[in-house]
Amino acid sequence: MTIHKIEGGYLDGKLLVAMPNMSDPRFQKAVILLCAHSDTGAMGILLNRSLDALSFDDLLEQLDIPKTDKDSHINIHFGGPVDTERGFVVHSTDILYETTLKIGQDMALTATVDMLKTIAGGSGPESSFLALGYSGWGPGQLEQEIQENGWLVVDPDLDIVFGPELDLKWEVAIHKLGIDPRLLSGDVGHA
Repeated sequence: MTIHKIEGGYLDGKLLVAMPNMSDPRFQKAVILLCAHSDTGAMGILLNRSLDALSFDDLLEQLDIPKTDKDSHINIHFGGPVDTERGFVVHSTDILYETTLKIGQDMALTATVDMLKTIAGGSGPESSFLALGYSGWGPGQLEQEIQENGWLVVDPDLDIVFGPELDLKWEVAIHKLGIDPRLLSGDVGHA
C-alpha cells in the first residue's frame, strides 16, 4: 500500500474529490477538506453539503449565545456522517485560538464555542463556515480508497473552500486538475 505523504505530513490541507463512481451516497460528488491525516487515520469536512434545516440564528439560540451583530451570518454545512452533533468552524487564519488546528497557510479549524461567540459578536474571521459532523477514516483506510480510485487529491483553493456556490464545488475542483468530469471513470488504472 502506498501512503501519500506531502511536505508537512501526509495530505493535510488537500481537497478530496469523489470520483463519479463513488458507491457511498453520502459522498457522491463530495469535496472534502482534509483537516488531519496521519498513520492513525484521517479527518475531513465536507465542503459542498448544506444543512438547510438549521440556521445560524437557531443554533446560537440553542447554545444560549447572544447575537450582538445583526449582520453576522455563517453558513452551516453537513461536515460528514461522524459525530453529527459536534460543530467545527472552518475559517481563515486571521483569528486563531490556542485550540485551533491550522490547516496549511490560509485555513484553520476551531471546534470550540469561543469562535461561534466571536462570530456572533461581529468580530469573526474574514472567511468561515460551520460544519456539523465530520468525515473520518481509520488507519490506512483513506489510502486504500485513493488507491482504489475512490478519490482524487486536489490542491486547496480558498474559493472552493469558502465559496458560496456549493453545487459547483465538485466540478470546479475537478477542473482544477485540468480534467473534464465527463471523461472520468472509476476504472482508471486497473488492468
